Amino acid sequence: MINLEKLGYFLPQGHLFQNVNLQINSGDKVGLVGKNGAGKSTLLKILSGKLKASEGFVHLPKGTEIGYLTQDIKIDTEKNVFDFLNYSNERLNFIRTRLEDINSELVIRTDYESDSYLEMLNELSDLNYEFQVIDGFQWEEKITSTLLGLGFTQDDMQKSLNTFSGGWKMRAELARILVNEPDIILLDEPTNHLDIISIGWLETYLQKFDGAVIIISHDRLFLDNVTKRTLEISLAKVFDFPYAYSKYKEVRAEELDRLGQAKKQQEKEIKQTELLINKFRAKSSKASFAQSLIKKLEKTERIEVESDSVAKMKLTFPLSVHPGKWVLELEGLGKSYGEKKLFKEIGITVGRGEKIALLGPNGVGKSTLLKAIMKEIDYTGIVAYGHNVNVTYFAQDQAEKLDVSKTVFDTVDDIAKGEMRKDLRSILGTFLFSGEDVDKKVSVLSGGERTRLALCQLLLSPSNFLILDEPTNHLDIQSKDVLKKALQSYQGTFVVVSHDREFLDGLTNRIWDIENQGLKIHHFSLKEYLDYKMNKSSSTIKVEKKETKVITKEKEVVIQKKTEAHKKIEKELKRIEEKISTVEQEIEEQTISIGQLDFSTGETHSDILTSFELKKTVLSILMSEWEEKMGEL
Repeated sequence: MINLEKLGYFLPQGHLFQNVNLQINSGDKVGLVGKNGAGKSTLLKILSGKLKASEGFVHLPKGTEIGYLTQDIKIDTEKNVFDFLNYSNERLNFIRTRLEDINSELVIRTDYESDSYLEMLNELSDLNYEFQVIDGFQWEEKITSTLLGLGFTQDDMQKSLNTFSGGWKMRAELARILVNEPDIILLDEPTNHLDIISIGWLETYLQKFDGAVIIISHDRLFLDNVTKRTLEISLAKVFDFPYAYSKYKEVRAEELDRLGQAKKQQEKEIKQTELLINKFRAKSSKASFAQSLIKKLEKTERIEVESDSVAKMKLTFPLSVHPGKWVLELEGLGKSYGEKKLFKEIGITVGRGEKIALLGPNGVGKSTLLKAIMKEIDYTGIVAYGHNVNVTYFAQDQAEKLDVSKTVFDTVDDIAKGEMRKDLRSILGTFLFSGEDVDKKVSVLSGGERTRLALCQLLLSPSNFLILDEPTNHLDIQSKDVLKKALQSYQGTFVVVSHDREFLDGLTNRIWDIENQGLKIHHFSLKEYLDYKMNKSSSTIKVEKKETKVITKEKEVVIQKKTEAHKKIEKELKRIEEKISTVEQEIEEQTISIGQLDFSTGETHSDILTSFELKKTVLSILMSEWEEKMGEL
């Protein structure tokens, strides 16, 4: 489907990549990886036709349709979200308009036997057939289900697209690409502005998609779940691996280890050769031998190995002082913007050492809740910190708040205190800022570099309570691993917002879920929580079909029986859901009670702990029953 022949692209400082020869077939699911600045986005732009290659060719079959999602979406339209998609297919629009025109004309025509009338009837038949072939009758249904899957509500679909943020415009553009079902889909960081549930929906869609897909992503789990092949841009070359990301990393690590050993051996041999050249060059009897060695050395193809600098990055969050038994208490917390209420009557106590993931769809109020906890915005209710609590806040736009006129060194020098000032260059080195890098202006740093610098600032502010809002934005996979390990070893308490499932998995012991303007506490694992939410979400993404069918008397009885059975299942589902809600509430209450127990006396409190574990077991059984009934619908 795509053939790349001797493809290359160069900048003034040298080639991003060159002599790329590869083929991507229909149905291939490909992950495109490499260090920041390696040329991943450039390659996608070339494949999409938005950028011309410096050399070589991109061969595509005639009529190939490409859907390309870029990171810098620029949409300016007063159309509502639904119409933005509805009128995006030119051929479909033409057929619909032409069908309306023909039908209108046929109403007033009376020359039934004329050639022009018969030609019009033939055209009507052909267009109806084509409309059916391209799923024109299911078009609006497809639009609605896609928008729902990507997190839009029914009300959102009727709002002007210009009233939405850049992240939601990106979702709309992604939906537009998907509903048009191009032959090739090119996605540059598609999960950046998606919540966890929408990411899961997109995974399922792409897994079933028949065409080719090429994805740039820093979401390891997303790549593992969707792709089966990995292209790596490294040292101006493109390496092709028939594996998903995790397997590719294993194979690539082994390969790099072998190359590293070979490079050492080669360097040893080169050094020995150079010594011989220097030894015999001055001797006339050995001059020809020396020249032959020089020619041999010139022809030697030097082994290059790209260093994994992130592996050297080590991050540790220092603990300031040990706080009291509880670090945060919320009582009757609420926040509204005008008539829009985000959350209300939130009451919760956070104990020392809790690791909390704050989840929920985009726009539900996660960042707002964190800002309220930090007392950066007005709110109703009470926010109280415990004894000796030192809180540090990493905002979603923390990297953007850096002073672009300052250097990297000055940025950390301004906040460093005491003995830390002596070790600033070493600290910056652990964040991969070394040598001349420390004198760079913040304005020239990439998004990932700015995020690392903002995390470095965080390191210089010892605390015992971290509030982190999307700390992995713009970080590559390796840097996210470093951050995760640092948080896993952190002795304090933290609340983190993230849509990265791999990052969250095994990191937290509590899940906060903003739902229906309240805060729900889950004691599920992340996987259990996602399964629960995906099942719940899939039950709501159902679109009524607008097609009308003639029902015979014989079919009426069957339909009636199916309807009665359907109602019975729905009734049973409602009963199970009520039980789940009750048990979850009981678990939540017991969690608070357990957090207030004093274990220092030696008392085991076995009764309440046994009851707590029993309720978790009951909840697990109820969830299984709920999933089973959902499968019967």
